[in-house]
Parts: sequence; C-alpha cells; structure tokens
Amino acid sequence: MKTKMDFPAINDRRPEGLKEDGTPYRVLIVDDSMFVTKQIGQILTSEGFEIAGVASDGQEAIDKYKELYPNVDLVTMDITMPKMDGVTALEKIMEFDKNAKVVMISALGKQDLVKKSLLLGAKNYIVKPLDRKKVLERIVMSLKK
Repeated sequence: MKTKMDFPAINDRRPEGLKEDGTPYRVLIVDDSMFVTKQIGQILTSEGFEIAGVASDGQEAIDKYKELYPNVDLVTMDITMPKMDGVTALEKIMEFDKNAKVVMISALGKQDLVKKSLLLGAKNYIVKPLDRKKVLERIVMSLKK
C-alpha cells in the first residue's frame, strides 16, 4: 500500500501571495462591484495575499492608496467606475508614487483604455469575467516587474 510519503502533496508549494521573507503581499482592491471585489479578495487570500484595503471608486482609491502608502504592494483597479474612472485614478496614483504596481481590470471591449493604462504605467491587465488562474498569474507577474 502506498503511503502519504509516496505522493508529494500538491499543497506543499509556497503560496504565491507570500514574499521571500514569508510576509504577505498587501493588495488594495478597487472596484465598484461588491461581487468582483469579493471574488478578487477570495482568489488572493486563498494564496496568502493580504487585502490591505478596498475602494469603490477612483477618488476613494487615491485616498486609500495615500493612506496605506508605503504598506501596499499592488492595486487591482477597475477601469469603469462612478465619480472617477480607473484610468484617471491610475494616473494620479502614478503621479504620487512612480513605482506603484497597478493591475487594471476591465470588461471586454475596453482595449483602448487598457492600452492607455499600460502607457500610463499599469503593470498588467485582467479581463472580466475573472479567471482564478489568470488573476494570480498576472498579479504575481506584476509584482516581479
């Protein structure tokens, strides 16, 4: 009979949300949809990330980023939001901290805004509907940029 030692546990890998020193990466989630915010939160916390804060519009995102700075490693930023859109918020965050790591989240058909965001300094983008594997892949990749 095979024992547990015969099979390396799939969970023995290091969670992707942890830095080299074992502390979690801290993420600010910005989205006007509670559903999307919750979904991103669950995907990230399941990999050891810490949710540093949440914001539901661009202005709130800027305020929250400044409040958390420098204790925020990455921002997930929805493009379409009330009051202030994600592209404008990205621009303001990049003015405040040129090393900010921001990953844009957009619905299909917003390629022009995604392109503009990348030119403004966004590290990557994720298209809705969210796919767990892609979300983690792009966020981890952006943290290393």
